[in-house]
Amino acid sequence: MTSRPPADADRAIPSWEDPVVRAASTAVGGPWGRHGLVGRNYFWTPLRVCLALTLAVLALSWLQKSPCKSGAWTENLQYTHLCYSDVIPLYYTEGMDQHQVPYADHAVEYPVLTGYFMYTARTLSGWYDRLADSTGVLPKVNPVESYFDLTALLLGLAALVVTWSVFHLSGRRGWDAAMVALSPVLFVHAFTNWDLLAVALSTAGLLAWQRQIPWFAGVLIGLGTSAKLYPILFCVPLLLLCLRARRMYEFGQFMFGAVTSWLVINLPIYLLYQDSWKRFYTLNRTRPADPDSLWNILQYVRGTPLDPNVGEGQSPTVLNLSIALATVAVVCAVGGLAMVARTRPRLPQLLFLLVAGFLLVNKVWSPQYTLWLVPLAVLARPSWRAILAWQAVEAFLWFPRMYWYLGASNKGLEEHWFLLAVVARDIAVVWLALLVIRDILQPEYDPVRRSGMDDPAGGVLDGADDREEPSWSEEEWAGSWEPEPEPADEISGGEPPTGGSSPRGADRNST
Repeated sequence: MTSRPPADADRAIPSWEDPVVRAASTAVGGPWGRHGLVGRNYFWTPLRVCLALTLAVLALSWLQKSPCKSGAWTENLQYTHLCYSDVIPLYYTEGMDQHQVPYADHAVEYPVLTGYFMYTARTLSGWYDRLADSTGVLPKVNPVESYFDLTALLLGLAALVVTWSVFHLSGRRGWDAAMVALSPVLFVHAFTNWDLLAVALSTAGLLAWQRQIPWFAGVLIGLGTSAKLYPILFCVPLLLLCLRARRMYEFGQFMFGAVTSWLVINLPIYLLYQDSWKRFYTLNRTRPADPDSLWNILQYVRGTPLDPNVGEGQSPTVLNLSIALATVAVVCAVGGLAMVARTRPRLPQLLFLLVAGFLLVNKVWSPQYTLWLVPLAVLARPSWRAILAWQAVEAFLWFPRMYWYLGASNKGLEEHWFLLAVVARDIAVVWLALLVIRDILQPEYDPVRRSGMDDPAGGVLDGADDREEPSWSEEEWAGSWEPEPEPADEISGGEPPTGGSSPRGADRNST
């Protein structure tokens, strides 16, 4: 029988709580012992271990992409070696090779902050190229290679910020950040595009909210929205939870910071280069359904597009309207769940459900977009079994995607095999979302609340008054500690554990 850690333990013990970690620990002697020391400040602290694991995965990801970084994509090397990255072709199409300034000289197809992130990498790589030429000490490489390497370096720093933020957002469950560090999605897509910038800003914004600095959280979310649009979705769960907890003053501070930082980044570009600024939004309005969207699968099954007579550069009206209605339905469903749940949901739970729902009903799900979900999924449902199962399906999708692009006539895959893999990915996301919904409706299944915490990422929401008291009393919590049976990760399997932790007991002893 496993044991409870000391009453003053500041972190949970994964090998006592998670069956996957418990099984894996047999390779190094088994679960943490009853008398093992917890919380000693050695060099290899849990945070440093998680950061080191992130660096290892990033290094492997860079090696996996390296065959493509020269830009010499002969004989479809980018598909056969699975090393495709948007960074390489967009180096040329976005004018980076000509040192064109985004928006001023060239209408970049990305939001403003991403465009200038690209230009920053180009500036640094240009310095490197000149230094290599003048000194003769540094190795000389093609400009596109130095550009890719500098981009990878900056994105690697962003990935470290994500891991660092998740470690602190997890409260006493800091080891959950290892699920981010060892993410198969991070390995496959860290350098596929520039999305890690927005992921880092949005995750750091959550950390600022946790530290109860709502205006600064808003600033970071506004910056994240200036890099990718999805962080704007964070405003909805925050509004709903602050309404329920009567914390609207803090939400107002958050919104002030978010709107201000977004305007500071975007307004000058809009006023000076309006057409360039609009290019991103125009492309999103006029583009058809991407291959790995549910809308493309629907069109494949129908045999006809939803807008059959739409030409190049025209908006697919029926498709866009359908997506708008589906997005509103997702927002309403998440909002209804937030308000009717017996116990107030944790912030990351609603964030994951909303972003996952948005991706499922959107007409674009580029492969690297799944990076948006990684920190949110780990914070919402920190279970190695669930997280690895979902991410394994997502990482595998890269293989049929690349070989479908290769073409069936060129020893690639037929479209229906790729679409089957997309359906499998969507099912995995829905399955993980259902687990999160079950945890919201039955908090005794939630690994975080079973560890004795309320909402460690919630900031002012953590331990705040709710409209109902917990379903179990303080005395039941204090006197009923026995190791609880691990709830099944399947929706229909297992009985809810007896006893458990108070969903609002932020200062309870943890498992």
